[in-house]
Amino acid sequence: MTASRSTVARERASLQDVRRVVVKVGTHSIATKTGRPDYRALRRLVGQLCELRKAGLEVIFVSSGAVAAGVEALGLKARPTQVNDVQMCAAVGQARFISEYENLFGAAGVKIGQVLLTHADFDDRRRAANVRRSLDHLVRAGIVPVVNENDVVADEELKGLTFGDNDWLSSLIVKLVRADALVLLTTVDGLLDAAGRRVPSIGSIRDAMKLVRAGQKGSLSKGGMDSKLKAVKNAAQSGAHVVIANAATPHILQSIFSGRDVGTFVPGSAL
Repeated sequence: MTASRSTVARERASLQDVRRVVVKVGTHSIATKTGRPDYRALRRLVGQLCELRKAGLEVIFVSSGAVAAGVEALGLKARPTQVNDVQMCAAVGQARFISEYENLFGAAGVKIGQVLLTHADFDDRRRAANVRRSLDHLVRAGIVPVVNENDVVADEELKGLTFGDNDWLSSLIVKLVRADALVLLTTVDGLLDAAGRRVPSIGSIRDAMKLVRAGQKGSLSKGGMDSKLKAVKNAAQSGAHVVIANAATPHILQSIFSGRDVGTFVPGSAL
């Protein structure tokens, strides 16, 4: 059931007052069809993240794309299916992305720190506490953590477990560090209904699954709208506001945190 426009507008306006945010970007928003990093898209996104940081927000940036970049760098035609090959692509591609992020953030005077995580880091209480302390310390020191799944050592695909192109990972981080908001940046304007129109807000994942076109994941990623809906539910139940939006929209992050009607908005604790 969708809330009234006035209620949604009021809840969106509260995004202007958030302090700690997690911004996740999917593979196809920052990589070309071959998997090569899209440098124009990266510059646009990093510029916005730096503006958020300079405005006083604590920003945790979750970036996909390492495996895709490795696929392109190694001359492969598609994302491999064998775990060892995926790990190899991740090792090569992660170096390409973190180097580019270092240059782009550094040019704006913002320091970054690389954080690579697996399911085990959340399943074990002691390790999860260590991750939380590390992320807390980084953001309080003014450093932007650049987070990705550690595909180089992870074997979750053998067990049928994945983070869903980092959607689930970003929601786990939101809960772990008690973030105020989660932004999932993708290649569409938000959740879309059967007619392809943007759904401005949702209050029930059950209704969303009935009304929204799930969409298909790309050949270089392992996410999709289904994984995003699961992440949305997980983050919103922890009390964080969630927005799904198009990474290609000019100044999208500034629009979101100005409370404007962009993307699909899900209020915290609403689901």
